[in-house]
Amino acid sequence: MEKEAALKILSDLIAIPSVNGQEALVADYLTTLFNKYPVKIERVNYAPKRDNLVVTIGNHGPLLGFSGHEDVVDAGAIADWDYPPFQATVQNGRLYGRGASDMKSGLAAMVVAMLDLLESGKPLAGRLRLLASVGEETGEYGAAQLTQAGYADDLQGLVIGEPTDLQVRISHKGVIDYKLESNGKSVHSSQPELGKNAILPLIDFIQKVQTVLAQDDQIDPTLGALTHVISQIQGGSQINTVPAHAWLTGNIRTIPAYPNEMVMQQLNEIVAHLNQQGAQLSLTYSYPEPPLPTQANTALAQLALQVLQQQFNLNSQLTVGTGATDASEYYHVPNLPIIILGPADGVSDHQPNEFVSIDKYLRGCQFYRILAEEFWQKLS
Repeated sequence: MEKEAALKILSDLIAIPSVNGQEALVADYLTTLFNKYPVKIERVNYAPKRDNLVVTIGNHGPLLGFSGHEDVVDAGAIADWDYPPFQATVQNGRLYGRGASDMKSGLAAMVVAMLDLLESGKPLAGRLRLLASVGEETGEYGAAQLTQAGYADDLQGLVIGEPTDLQVRISHKGVIDYKLESNGKSVHSSQPELGKNAILPLIDFIQKVQTVLAQDDQIDPTLGALTHVISQIQGGSQINTVPAHAWLTGNIRTIPAYPNEMVMQQLNEIVAHLNQQGAQLSLTYSYPEPPLPTQANTALAQLALQVLQQQFNLNSQLTVGTGATDASEYYHVPNLPIIILGPADGVSDHQPNEFVSIDKYLRGCQFYRILAEEFWQKLS
């Protein structure tokens, strides 16, 4: 595909304001790109205006999956941007716009690779399946839906196009987001003994959870340590009133030595203990995602590394990440090799003036095509 055509696909995707809840617009656009080819196109609805898209090309041979999410984070304050967030702007070898890095460049590059294979006029030696998902930025629930529906069951490998600067990411931490709410009794602050301060049990929780999680001190050789951050806290209505309600949120990044289930049980036990002492606490979790165990020894990771080093002369390495991806959901498919590999370098994700290097994006388009061809040849 010519450079201008490949850039147009990315620019068109940037122009779609697919902030969480509007992903069907991306599915609409991608459908138009594949409609003229003999491919299988499936829309998998998650909610109104939220469609996952599954596109499968080829009709025989090894099946490789490409995964990319359709949603982007909100642009935030437009005044903080030098360029319109939902209009691709090319400047000094970069393409700017919301999602340029995370991860419409990866999604677009995968689509370009698939279209190139379809337009080559040559019989395909294998199959490719694009899994374009909703809701990655807020919980990977599009990938969860596709996994549960079986769209990854027959894959023999999966590449997730998150920004890695064309490094082969073979593991990442899991994530637990939680919210702890506390109820008390509101009275005038001059008579606090008549009320019940909802903030105080939260303070007790913070002290106990820091102590308990500090004991989970095993260091993963690639991912490092488990981390925990109290990220929000709020309570009370005014300065001279004992607060009747308060809440906090926390974010935990887990490693395989301390699975999500184990860490959540630790939190549950702390809350149960405090409630036995008279607190009124309730704990809820938002889309916990398990860590991705290392994929370093899989044939897919080694093949991707070989392609990057030998055919693109890049000093690519096997790397790990701290942020969770859709891999946390697809990993539920037994024996599915997964790598995370995308063209953007990831330094501007979720920021004003998000960008991708044009050269790296175009290299990503070429890489995904060659990887698919090499994958088919290796497994045939």
